[in-house]
Amino acid sequence: MDTFTKYLLTGLICLVALGQFVQVVTRYLLQIPVMGLEETMLYPTIWLYILGAVNASREDTHIRANVLEIAIKTERGHTVLAIIGEIISLTVGLWLLSWAWEYTQYAWRVWKESPTLYLPTFYSEVALVAGLALMMLYTAVHLLRHINALRAGAAK
Repeated sequence: MDTFTKYLLTGLICLVALGQFVQVVTRYLLQIPVMGLEETMLYPTIWLYILGAVNASREDTHIRANVLEIAIKTERGHTVLAIIGEIISLTVGLWLLSWAWEYTQYAWRVWKESPTLYLPTFYSEVALVAGLALMMLYTAVHLLRHINALRAGAAK
């Protein structure tokens, strides 16, 4: 899974960088803008952003501002704080996931198209529900890991 994620994110970021490079060269150097390039770049850009957040959730490397960790001195206290944080993240994330699911149903029903190339926008809009679902899965896994660590610490 790590290898697939690494190559997928690398491919997406190269595709976005290449698209931006082509845009700059054609528009500003050659004075010939490529019509529809912005529309096509929307898809890999959104998926890159969402899958990057999923990757941070998978690796548990999101930026955190846990001020309480400074005051809490015990490892057990840090684990309890992590459990509370994961429960809050899971609650808010599942709430957002329900909204994203409703939006995805709307996007499927309406089936909008991009203005220039008439590409279905659904394929970029579905990234949100897919990403949030994966993030909630990883959050639940991290929550279970913290609960097991707390149980193992209590058994000692």
